[in-house]
Amino acid sequence: MKNKKSLLALVAAAAIGMSLLTVLSISSAQNVQSSGVIETRSHVFTPVADGIYFITATGAVNLTSQSMLIEGLHDLLVVDSHVSPNAGLALLDSIKAVSNKPVRYLINTHYHFDHAHGNQVFPRDVEIIGSQYTREKLNGELGNVLEESTFISFTQGVPVQIERLRAQLEQSNDVHERASIQGQIAMHEAHLNSVAQIEPTPPNITVSDTMTIYQDVVGGGREIQLIHTGRGHTGGDVVVFLPHEKILYAGDLVGQNLIYMGDAYANEWADVLERIKALDFDILLSGHGPLVESRERIDAFQAYLRDLWAKTAELKRSGLSAEDAAQQIDMTNHSANYPQIRAAGADVRAIRRIYNLIE
Repeated sequence: MKNKKSLLALVAAAAIGMSLLTVLSISSAQNVQSSGVIETRSHVFTPVADGIYFITATGAVNLTSQSMLIEGLHDLLVVDSHVSPNAGLALLDSIKAVSNKPVRYLINTHYHFDHAHGNQVFPRDVEIIGSQYTREKLNGELGNVLEESTFISFTQGVPVQIERLRAQLEQSNDVHERASIQGQIAMHEAHLNSVAQIEPTPPNITVSDTMTIYQDVVGGGREIQLIHTGRGHTGGDVVVFLPHEKILYAGDLVGQNLIYMGDAYANEWADVLERIKALDFDILLSGHGPLVESRERIDAFQAYLRDLWAKTAELKRSGLSAEDAAQQIDMTNHSANYPQIRAAGADVRAIRRIYNLIE
């Protein structure tokens, strides 16, 4: 991919962020570095092209997912709204450090809580765009997303985490360590309080296949393609593709690391990625983790998906429960691409999902 080496270093540094103690000392005012990176208390805006920013977290606010900002002559387009009203408000406030133009469009790459539960705090005149599936999930037609295992499994551990931090605080006598722990407690408590205020807010415009937005920019217009790729990470994933800049924001369809599969169509996901590979991009951004280093990462994930499906299906045929299969399945042949795989075993939520699809 062109211009990747310098951009990789820039995005990696931004994604890593700063220590929480340092973050808490930063004002919400704009802090522009010589590299062009703009930092606020809660967000880091890393430029990947003129007027296009990859948005990552500093650690002061629980964002859970990443975002993208596209600035035009008159207005802004935001991709994904984060995990809660609190995180969404922090995003809107931080955007002011980049531009005082109004947000016109908000794109939901998919319905998952960490990408769409900030929707409710965006101004009412903002057009929210996503797939029909995302709309139906967030408006309750397909059940209450706040009662689903995905939302619950990622939220129920927060109170326990807070208690562990409080125990660490009681045992610490170091001033700097105590300040860091107190900051983490405050962040988690704010997140927990905000989660209780979530009102799932669906897109009011849906894309069934492709949609193109033409944004006024200096010297002409910018083409922003929204592509509903098919069923992969969820039943309604949308990617954002800028053909002139050759930038693709893939949401949770592609990442540098393994991706959560509790609502996935693992048997269709690899084919969906073929559609992504056909796009002419040089820069691939993900909803989690650093900039994706190469197209080979897509190949590696396709191989993992196909192997996971085949091995899970075999274990199911042998009569194992999903829980037992999750403990026994051996994916260590993919550890060269995914170092987090150190022994047999996989996320039981992914295995349960595959069992359900097979059935």
